[in-house]
Amino acid sequence: MTGKNSSENICINTIRILSAEAIEKANSGHPGAPMGMAPMAYTLWTKHLKHNPKNPLWVNRDRFVLSGGHASMLLYSLLHLTGYDVSMEDIKNFRQWGSKTPGHPEFRHTSGVETTTGPLGQGFANAVGMAIAEEMLAKKFNQKDLDIINHNTYVTVGDGDLMEGISHEAASLAGHLKLGKLIAFYDDNNITIDGDANLTCSEDTKKRFEAYGWDVKAVDNGDGDVEGISKAISKAKETSKPSLIMVKTTIAFGSPNKQNTSGAHGAPLGEEEIKLVKKELNWPHKESFFVPDEAKEVFGKCKDNGDKLEEEWNDKFKQYKENFPDLSKEFESYISGKLPSSWEKSLPLLKSNEKAMATRKASGAVLNAIAPKITNLIGGSADLTPSNNTFLKEFEWFSAENREGRNFHYGIREHAMGAIQNGIALHGGFIPYCGTFLVFSDYLRPTIRLASLMNIRSIFVFTHDSVGIGEDGSTHQPVEHTISLRAIPKNLVLRPADSNETSAAWKIALERIDGPSCLVLTRQSLPILNGTEDNVFEKVSKGAYILEETNSKLDVVLVASGSEVSLAVEAKKVLEEKGKSVRVVSMPSWELFEKQDKKYKDSVLPKGIKTLSIEAGVSQGWEKYSDEQISIEKFGASAPGNIVMKEYGFTVDNVVKKVRGLLK
Repeated sequence: MTGKNSSENICINTIRILSAEAIEKANSGHPGAPMGMAPMAYTLWTKHLKHNPKNPLWVNRDRFVLSGGHASMLLYSLLHLTGYDVSMEDIKNFRQWGSKTPGHPEFRHTSGVETTTGPLGQGFANAVGMAIAEEMLAKKFNQKDLDIINHNTYVTVGDGDLMEGISHEAASLAGHLKLGKLIAFYDDNNITIDGDANLTCSEDTKKRFEAYGWDVKAVDNGDGDVEGISKAISKAKETSKPSLIMVKTTIAFGSPNKQNTSGAHGAPLGEEEIKLVKKELNWPHKESFFVPDEAKEVFGKCKDNGDKLEEEWNDKFKQYKENFPDLSKEFESYISGKLPSSWEKSLPLLKSNEKAMATRKASGAVLNAIAPKITNLIGGSADLTPSNNTFLKEFEWFSAENREGRNFHYGIREHAMGAIQNGIALHGGFIPYCGTFLVFSDYLRPTIRLASLMNIRSIFVFTHDSVGIGEDGSTHQPVEHTISLRAIPKNLVLRPADSNETSAAWKIALERIDGPSCLVLTRQSLPILNGTEDNVFEKVSKGAYILEETNSKLDVVLVASGSEVSLAVEAKKVLEEKGKSVRVVSMPSWELFEKQDKKYKDSVLPKGIKTLSIEAGVSQGWEKYSDEQISIEKFGASAPGNIVMKEYGFTVDNVVKKVRGLLK
């Protein structure tokens, strides 16, 4: 147990009071969790966590994820005290405009933050992905006595994280995969915003995680039993199962009037209460934002120890490079995130006279063509592998017994799948993709949004992209989903019109390193369009391009995406027979088109020329590009796909009718 005046207690109380004071100064934040979790955080960061504050991106560092991002001041206090690029001024500017210490931790914004957290359960699932990436890198690159990848992933979770459905999905898969390097701390304080957690939850968390295949340890006194917490961590590092350490804590520990209450969860304690906290914790320093010399000395050792650990690793990697030069080059390539030279030569292209193909099938062909070249490309599906065409045929499945597999069985866990994929991308070393039906993108929306916030290369493959899927009916026919994905800032949506545009879409997604990409693909076969086999990569990179032009003075532009582009091409033939001059524009990506200069955009969609857009989804947003829209403003219906498309107006006759109306 930690004595009141021991250096350990001083360090723990430094975290508590620094966190409470920053929240008080901001007049906003969540003091309860940082004050309650301070002992476990201190123990982990000073006694077990392998990290180097001088180099937050050291490849073999342990990963630390604060899944309950509302407890961000706990993390900022730790980062400041252990020597990361988080100054006391940054602490004082908690939650202020332009500060390094936003209300919830943000990846790439604050040194030492491994992932953006706040939406509960996401960080927990990210940690599962990080642990998967560690296992895969270790299996591929470690050699006898030269284990260049050997680190743990630690994640803290609270009652809220474990109530969220995503935690059930992620914990189940982590146990199934026996991710022994994954260690979770459960901040078991039994308090939520509404009051006691037992208002809504009476499950046995220990039994739940044991049923998932986790090793579970308990620390009854998380308010001060540093030795007990440390022993639990040591034991967790020895097991081959993922570990949950249940730490019984008191929210807002040390606050005479607020501890163990829901009021301490999300509101500052108040100046008078902080004075009482200092008295209760035997804190003699009246000065705000004060760090005692004892705390500086203890936390300061983290920087020196981290330096030493990285130097030892550098020596080991130097030896590794000498003994395994080819492997070391490949390892450095993986970690850099760069694609191998000339990989794009593997991308398949088809001639217009070749057999029609669904873009989901074309996507599968692309993946299998490039997988031998891009050896760190990995992915899977939420139990829809044959339908999504996400299987890499020459490679094995990743499992508890086989860490070399590049294919993933995620099971019917779409939400966790996306967040785990984000964790793999965040860890570094691999380029991950995952697949499901477009209509189920709703289950992944929070993870896509976070991938966009973090600017990470996370690739989402969405097939069965319209009412054209047919008989499954309205529950499985997406109509509002494509525009919903387009609405997410920094998210790139690509809806290719044929197999060649699909190759180009994959090229763009793989080369993009500053955000996620969503490929929206058909179930139904589409013809190979004239004009897509030539310079298709450049054309699609513009977001929209002239697929078919007229030789006469332009009357009307037909602009479409995906499966509706071939409809526009057929309609053009009929319209020209009727004396109309028609341009067909393929528009696979709004986001890429918006990046082009005005001159290019006006050359594709000229001002003053009537334009009709055609897309099998809601029209919202298309008014920016077209005068009238052929769209779907209701849910789908169960019937063969071609019948549904016809009944919803996706016919040559309807396009001709709409153009006539436009040109009156």
